[in-house]
Amino acid sequence: MRMSNQPRRMPTLHRERHRGDRSGWLRAAVLGANDGIVSTASLLIGVAAASGSHNALVTAGAAGLVAGACSMAMGEYVSVSSQRDTEEADIAKEEGELARTPELELAELTRIYERRGLDHHTAGEVARQLTAHDPLGAHLRDELGLNDGGRARPIQAAGVSAVSFAIGALFPVVSIFFLPGQEAARVGIIAAVAFVALAVSGALSGRAGGASVARGATRVLIGGGLAMVASALIGTLVGAAV
Repeated sequence: MRMSNQPRRMPTLHRERHRGDRSGWLRAAVLGANDGIVSTASLLIGVAAASGSHNALVTAGAAGLVAGACSMAMGEYVSVSSQRDTEEADIAKEEGELARTPELELAELTRIYERRGLDHHTAGEVARQLTAHDPLGAHLRDELGLNDGGRARPIQAAGVSAVSFAIGALFPVVSIFFLPGQEAARVGIIAAVAFVALAVSGALSGRAGGASVARGATRVLIGGGLAMVASALIGTLVGAAV
């Protein structure tokens, strides 16, 4: 048998693309854009259904865009900051436990790996090696489910949600300048523009998250449509009463 003198080639690495690290900013972007489209369009539809003038529509649209973007930014910052505070408290607690009772923490890590399917010996060896390398990182990842890619980032969430809200709100606001004088036609045009923007937003969010494009578009269209119908009814009732 002839033995080849050629060196063995190492197999090439199989690179997989995962989207889990996008979850934080993607959630803020999708929420902001959809809220910008739906809330601003619903506001304008309500004003148009109440026989509001063109100036009233422009004022309502501009105010809704600015107020909504600021509100989204502040809301995201506060809520994600609370999540960040909880994470920091858990990290501090874990650091203290590792300093005080390292043996108990090693045993805890071993039990975690046993529950995941490793036998006792292998689980103990894995726990010891990971503890020697990065004890805090091992506990944060495997005990608390925390990792750098999924950590709460308040400023990022606030900025992304504010910008995405403003971009989403621009679509119904811009449509104001192309509205005819008839009330029904104005409501229809604003709603049509909002539906197209929602479909695009839902499709893009589904694609970015690796989900079905059609499903992403459908779920935002249903919710947005219900909100706009409710706003039109309220605007009509208020306009008739006034």
